[in-house]
Amino acid sequence: MNVYFDHNATTPLDERVLTAMLPHLRDQFGNAASRHAPGRSARAAIDTAREQVAALVGAHPGQVVFTAGGTEADNMALKGLSACRRGRLLYSAIEHPAVLETAEAMDVPSATIAVDGQGRVDLADLDRQLGTGDVAVVAVMVANNETGAIQPVAEVSDRVRAAGALLHVDGVQGAGKLAMRYADTGAHTLAISSHKIYGPKGVGALVLDKRVDIRPLLHGGGHEGGLRGGTENTAAIVGFGAAAELAKAERASRHEHTAGLRDRLQAGLAAALPEAVIFAAEAERLPNTLQFAVPGFEGESLLMALDQFGFAVSSGSACASGSGEPSHVLLAMGVDPVVARGAIRVSLGKDNTADEIDRFLAVLPQVARSQSMPGLNPAVMGA
Repeated sequence: MNVYFDHNATTPLDERVLTAMLPHLRDQFGNAASRHAPGRSARAAIDTAREQVAALVGAHPGQVVFTAGGTEADNMALKGLSACRRGRLLYSAIEHPAVLETAEAMDVPSATIAVDGQGRVDLADLDRQLGTGDVAVVAVMVANNETGAIQPVAEVSDRVRAAGALLHVDGVQGAGKLAMRYADTGAHTLAISSHKIYGPKGVGALVLDKRVDIRPLLHGGGHEGGLRGGTENTAAIVGFGAAAELAKAERASRHEHTAGLRDRLQAGLAAALPEAVIFAAEAERLPNTLQFAVPGFEGESLLMALDQFGFAVSSGSACASGSGEPSHVLLAMGVDPVVARGAIRVSLGKDNTADEIDRFLAVLPQVARSQSMPGLNPAVMGA
């Protein structure tokens, strides 16, 4: 039986979400821009989903612009805000590739904000860079997708706003896991995604302050209040709405459950593999996330060995896996590149169990210390 420990990459579709989506994949196929009855039905479904997504982050429905995912939302924010303001773009050194690569592709001057050894934004470095007076936009995530380290977003916002700049926050990993309210982040724009909260892939949202000028990324048809051209994917949006409503209602219980499993894993790891290095261990982290390395063992090799025993884990960000390079997040934290190459991320979900953690802890030391992978017997190891 396979055990899925990679929920920061994506989550399984909740059956309740699928049930909400099915009518819009079958009979209710109208275009929400059409004025006839099928079109009005689609529009009503999207309006309901917009309310559900807004409620998840404490925003007004009119602030929610649906996108094709968190990556598009990050692109829309950085490119759209920068197009309306002159100045530099700052972003933390641990941002998701959706922010890093977008910043690198843009024709604006940019620089990274340093982080400390626990993977938290260095506020002193932010102050220094804002002090130049030429910063237009700053991008900082709510929580890191690899280490789980939660960022001091409210403190960042105070500084960014005082400097007269705009703040974009990538909330993809925080939404549904943390008690995150749009207003409390102080962000001008906030990116969130459906498939991280047991909703469908291919749909996300940008939550924005309507008083801020932003240029559309996609043109054509005037959809989403003129900010995102293209016929809305009604079924996916409905699924996002249903997932958001469930995440809001169940957030506290999911938090308690995954935090308990994460703590069980961390304690067991320290006992079974005392040489293991746990990253961002002293930082406040997402309740479901633990990233560690076993010195002397390459992360990708360990990942594949664990996969043979039925455990799906990650070596870091799914969007950067397979590159062969150590995690940019860990390097920014000052982790030795050799150690960083051994990183493994376990990200837990609402349906994982204590028994799965214990089975993982039984397998991991033998896999990590074995010099002969073929000699291990998955049936004996309980996987």
